[in-house]
Amino acid sequence: MAQRHTWFQNIGRLFKKRLVVPIIRSPHPPEHTARGVAIGTMWAMTPLVGIQMWLVSMTWIFYKKVLKKSFSLPLGLAFTWLTNVFTMVPVYYVFYVTGQMMMGNWDSISGYSHLKNIIHQTFMSDLSFVDEWVLFFKLILQDWGFAMIIGCIPWMVIGYWLGSHLTLQFLKDYHLIREKRRLAKLQKHLEEIHE
Repeated sequence: MAQRHTWFQNIGRLFKKRLVVPIIRSPHPPEHTARGVAIGTMWAMTPLVGIQMWLVSMTWIFYKKVLKKSFSLPLGLAFTWLTNVFTMVPVYYVFYVTGQMMMGNWDSISGYSHLKNIIHQTFMSDLSFVDEWVLFFKLILQDWGFAMIIGCIPWMVIGYWLGSHLTLQFLKDYHLIREKRRLAKLQKHLEEIHE
């Protein structure tokens, strides 16, 4: 009988399978892998859910053609999913609040419930799927857009730095542990031969 996993265990397994395992199995140098994670994380920290993967692809082409460098495109694409339809509302709100604070508009910060109402009114209507998204982005851009665009900039920088730094550190630690295990097995094998 198959073992049943909790919702959190399933998310953890999916996270490991789609994000961690590709990092470990990447045949490229750690910097190449880390740059892919960093680019994906950077674009994930924008209010552009829906075109983030396209932006990673365009960045990859720019790196190849102009900078003559590269990064892991599959990892870049995968890490854009850190922000998605499920995390969009709280992430957009964080961008909005950050942008208002950066512009010094402390008194005009709308509450989280205001953004939730915009989303509820948009997606609980009788509009088609495409019309719902058009209306949603129109409302976001008119009411909250500039603050969100300004507010996402520090999060993009933080996302890029964390993606790069944590991936490089993870790969360094992973390779060190793997090498220690390999040496321990070799040592054990040599001891068995000499007995």
